[in-house]
Amino acid sequence: MSTPCFLSSAARSFSLPCPAARLLRCRLLGPCSVTSFRRNMSSKSQMDHLERTASNYRQNALYPAQVCGIINESETVKRLRLAVHPDFSFKAGQWVDFFIPGVEKVGGFSMCSSPGLLQREGIVELAVKYTKHPPAHWIHTMCTVGSRVAMRVGGDFFFNPTPSDPSVHLLLVAGGVGINPLYSILLHSTDLLRLNRTSGGRDYNISAHLCYSAKNTQELLFKSSIIEACREFPDKLSCDLYVTQQSIDVDSHPQPFINHGRIADEDLRAHVDPQRTLCFLCGPPPMIEALSKTLMDFGLPKDRILFEKWW
Repeated sequence: MSTPCFLSSAARSFSLPCPAARLLRCRLLGPCSVTSFRRNMSSKSQMDHLERTASNYRQNALYPAQVCGIINESETVKRLRLAVHPDFSFKAGQWVDFFIPGVEKVGGFSMCSSPGLLQREGIVELAVKYTKHPPAHWIHTMCTVGSRVAMRVGGDFFFNPTPSDPSVHLLLVAGGVGINPLYSILLHSTDLLRLNRTSGGRDYNISAHLCYSAKNTQELLFKSSIIEACREFPDKLSCDLYVTQQSIDVDSHPQPFINHGRIADEDLRAHVDPQRTLCFLCGPPPMIEALSKTLMDFGLPKDRILFEKWW
């Protein structure tokens, strides 16, 4: 994997608001206390993402990155492709603290790409919905190809199996932009299933079903890639896509996978096996709380229901 030259000279060229700049210098020049970094970010209004995730696992390292592509995923969502430092690593489902030069607030965005893409191309991807929150607003109004940022990986919500693990059936349930970490997990599962073809018997025993709800088909992000993965591995991967506020006809390509209305309890029941199912939920807190209760009512143990709430 080749390394863009800017990544090896970040200490000379990168400028961040004071607390973030200090942490980046510590990463490049020596150890640094994350606790002292947080203490410097004293304003509550500056720490919304950092405060909400303060108890989550974080890597110590903060890495420079450069935007190398911007895609309009929908009318409200932009997908960034970022070239990252060769030491950057993450597990499918994790997020990054996102530091922007000149922007005091720190963003928090889940990766929507797989670790395999990072390994193959040195690229990670983030899909960010438009809001007036400064990091998201910057991405939608000021970010360009060539923009430089810094990222630190965190999160306890991930899927990182080994070939020796017991057979597992993933139930992935997403609402809106909550698809991002689950799409990363689905892509990672697809990569592992492809690896099975050349593994010489060291198979990953994985299957997955995705339930994904959005307002309309345009806001069903990544739907073409999701459907392609399901068609590539029809005995291992499946999906149900839901639209809650669409009255016009659905395009023919996703039409067989589209359901009108919200995710129903019975749609989940068919994919719950208390011994094999591992459920990942990501979406608005009310949705997470309601579905968690439903899944436990179906007999799925609480420790097999993992969730990420995004506000």
